[in-house]
Amino acid sequence: MTDASMDTPPPARARSLRQADANTRRRNAAEKRFRAYGMVAILTGLFFLTVLFVSIIRSGAPAFTRTVVNVEFTLTQDQMDAAESELFKTKAYSNLFIAALQGKLEERGMSVDFDEAAIERLLGKVGGTLRAHYKEFPDDVGKPVPFELAASSRVDGYYKGRVNRETLQDSRFLQLSDLDLVDALEEAQIIKQAFSWTFITGADSGVDNPGGAGIGAAVVGSFFMMLVVLVLSLPIGVAASIYLEEFAPQNRFTDLIEVNISNLAAVPSIVFGILGLAVFIQFMHLPQSAPLVGGLVLSLMTLPTIIISTRASLKAVPPSIRDAALGVGASKMQAVFHHVLPLAAPGILTGTIIGLAQALGETAPLLLIGMVGFVARGYPDGFVAGFTEPNSAMPAQIYTWAARADASFYEKAWGGIIILLAFLLTMNIIAIILRRRFERRW
Repeated sequence: MTDASMDTPPPARARSLRQADANTRRRNAAEKRFRAYGMVAILTGLFFLTVLFVSIIRSGAPAFTRTVVNVEFTLTQDQMDAAESELFKTKAYSNLFIAALQGKLEERGMSVDFDEAAIERLLGKVGGTLRAHYKEFPDDVGKPVPFELAASSRVDGYYKGRVNRETLQDSRFLQLSDLDLVDALEEAQIIKQAFSWTFITGADSGVDNPGGAGIGAAVVGSFFMMLVVLVLSLPIGVAASIYLEEFAPQNRFTDLIEVNISNLAAVPSIVFGILGLAVFIQFMHLPQSAPLVGGLVLSLMTLPTIIISTRASLKAVPPSIRDAALGVGASKMQAVFHHVLPLAAPGILTGTIIGLAQALGETAPLLLIGMVGFVARGYPDGFVAGFTEPNSAMPAQIYTWAARADASFYEKAWGGIIILLAFLLTMNIIAIILRRRFERRW
């Protein structure tokens, strides 16, 4: 054996693939940290989403209830004739109601002194309500009729914790002595909380009557606006997308159009409101505050979203579909409308509904064209009037309520947010269902 063979180092020991080296351990640790960061981010997002949801429900749920006084009232013919002979007829009816209410309390062993002014602070113009009822339904004279009268917003606030005896100061709206009457009515089970259909079906009632305010008229205004947006945005947006994606030549002009469409999608909505004010109202002299004008403005804002989503859906269809249709003799238009467009329909519908949901929640452009909350004082007279008569929309009505000083309107604004979110969630659920229903896999 030579000296060279004696100095040869031993061969390196082979490492096992099952044993992680230092680089592998660092890589695995980095992957675990990334997963932990992702999980923390998801949990943080879910936490803030839960806080937001709970805050909205807690603040807006009281808007769906109201304080009412249930009194069974019987008016005889002699009492009605005597009230109608008085100079102040509503005052006479109010005195009759006060006597009946005092009788109800005395039947339960309670004695509380109150006058017409106290009843007016608690329930408003009761005499006018009673007189209007018996004028409309004369057959109810002489019969016991149950009346459900809405309490004032201050009394409602006393029930919901916004008003208390320690902070209440006597005013023309409510006095401290009135709360004694409220407590007695509660003990006698005459006054209670009830579901407020007025909030869902009513209209804006002005700054002095928050208890009678409702969002129903604004919902109708939003419905007519969405009809305008759907009729204009869907066909125009889909047609423009098909032309740009399937038929338009690739040149500088079409590139300029595509860039401008992408830029329009990022333009603030208030800019579209200024454009609508200048073009549709000041130049074309369309009716101000009308859902027709609001729908036109929101259509301009929604078109870029629909075009971008439709082009993405058309681009997602495999080129082999087009090639197969052209290979069997179909024309370019037949290949697009008979094969490509049906396969892209789920994405188009989803993008359209998402665009409509985005338009439904816009406020700034509607305020610029005059669709503020106080113009929605009633329902339109007919279908055509729904487009042309002044009205409001849900986000504009919510903004109007939130801007008022009374805490009751702030409560109404939170309730309006719940209704608006319900509409948005419904539209997004419909988009998911349509996508799952018409989706085709290849």
